Amino acid sequence: MSWLLGRFGQQQQSDQPPSSDVGPGSGAAGSSGNKPPSPPPTEEGKKWVGFDPTGLERAAKAARELDGSAHARDALELAKMQEVTAQMKHQESIKEREAAIEHFQIKKIQTEQEEKRKTLGLETKEHQQRSQYQDQLARRRYDDQLGQQRRMQDENLKKQEESIQRQEAMRRSTIEHEAKLRHDNEMARVRAEIEGKTRMERENQDLTLERIRAKAAENRTTVLESVAAAGKLIGQGVSNFITDWDKVAATAAGLTLLAFGIYSARTATSVAGRYIEARLGKPALIRETSRMSFTQALKHPIKVYSRYFSKPQDALQGIILKPNLADRVQSLAIATRNTKKNGGTYRNVLMYGPPGTGKTLFAKSLARHSGMDYAIMTGGDVVPLGKDGVTAIHKVFDWANTSRRGVLLFVDEADAFLRKRSTEVISEDVRSTLNAFLYRTGEPSTKFMLVLASNQPHQFDFAINDRLDDMVEFPLPSVTEREKMIKQYFTISILLPQKIGWLRHAKSIQVPDLNWDKKFHKMAKETEGFSGREIAKLAISWQARAYGSLDGKLTEQMVNTCLEEMLQQHQQKQQWGHQDKRTLSSST
Repeated sequence: MSWLLGRFGQQQQSDQPPSSDVGPGSGAAGSSGNKPPSPPPTEEGKKWVGFDPTGLERAAKAARELDGSAHARDALELAKMQEVTAQMKHQESIKEREAAIEHFQIKKIQTEQEEKRKTLGLETKEHQQRSQYQDQLARRRYDDQLGQQRRMQDENLKKQEESIQRQEAMRRSTIEHEAKLRHDNEMARVRAEIEGKTRMERENQDLTLERIRAKAAENRTTVLESVAAAGKLIGQGVSNFITDWDKVAATAAGLTLLAFGIYSARTATSVAGRYIEARLGKPALIRETSRMSFTQALKHPIKVYSRYFSKPQDALQGIILKPNLADRVQSLAIATRNTKKNGGTYRNVLMYGPPGTGKTLFAKSLARHSGMDYAIMTGGDVVPLGKDGVTAIHKVFDWANTSRRGVLLFVDEADAFLRKRSTEVISEDVRSTLNAFLYRTGEPSTKFMLVLASNQPHQFDFAINDRLDDMVEFPLPSVTEREKMIKQYFTISILLPQKIGWLRHAKSIQVPDLNWDKKFHKMAKETEGFSGREIAKLAISWQARAYGSLDGKLTEQMVNTCLEEMLQQHQQKQQWGHQDKRTLSSST
């Protein structure tokens, strides 16, 4: 309550107007003028100047009224709550100040740490720059030393060359001088000999002429006597031969029989040679064939027996293709084998696609699966033959028609000589060869099956397209096929022992313990655009790198290095291909 009275008194004191310097009754005294003026206040009186006790009285009165009021307790509780609230606010302000101080200290520590890090980074950078600068200075000194050594070596070489040139000049001058002396001596000797002979001939001219006349007369007499004797003998012989009709008839019959014998021998020899060449000999255009001659059959009887009595193998054995392509070529292989078995006519097939996608490999497998012989020729061998190309083509088809098992004739790079005849690039000889080829393939055959392979089938002549019964595209392998190829060629070239001879095998290469399935999958993704041939070469490079090591082991680093080299080579080949295309387009 006292606190409340104090608060109320302060309120009353603040509401009352300020009092004058004189007492409460100064206004009346001044106005009336009856009282004398008051003396000046002392120091103690100055302290209580302006104090109004009536405020306290009013406060006490208000307190008594408030105490007697029914809301006194509520007012007291309200006052207490206000005081507690004020204290809590004060405490909150103190906590806020403490939190701000702590935050400031943390921020200060962070700032110091950041400054330290920056200082350390600057010191590290400065140290690196210093090291780089020192390294640059060292390299410059080394380059200067090398340059100085190179200049000294160049000067020494120049001096040596000059010395050698001087010596060579001296030697040449010496040789020339000696040759000149020998020439002069030889000319003097020849002149002396000529002058001596001339003098002797001039002195013996009469004897020489007489000897020449005597020799000429003797030769003339001998020739005339020989001609007379020969004419006499020939005349007597002809006269005796003509008068004897039996000799004339015998001579005519003998000459007739001799001419007939010579002609018959030449004809029989030519026919026998063509027959032997067609039956036994391999044409010059055939680069590779599974057809065996009579002498080869005698040398390898086991191979002949295995060829005739072995079971047909899978046409796609060892060949990895896309599923739809594998189904198509499998049906083609089955149809070809049944055609061979039933004696039907073969179909001509075109295989086109990028190089190294398995066209030649499937052609060989197709021939083995169907029980036929395969023969491989390339179109690039036909063009250089010129006029002999027509004869060579006829020999190939004559040779193929004499096979009892049937021949699968595989023509690789067929677009080299089977181009459009309307173009100006093709020569007359190649055009004649193309006409001969069209003549021999005009009708279906039961003796041979024609399989063409090309990377540019759009260059074929229209008549060649008319001869084709089926066309199969061999595209580049996808990720799945590349992964299978990598596993297959890795197994063949690395894991399996390599054959050295009939009885010996090389040891298999040791490989590190890795997750090869994951490795193969990763490599299959990295080798985008690779053909089957490029993947086989990659496996061969792994084998060569392992054989080239000291311990004969294949490490993961070797595998990665070979892969990077093959990727770079593939990119280089692609760039060359694009450059060739741009050059061809610009020229056309």
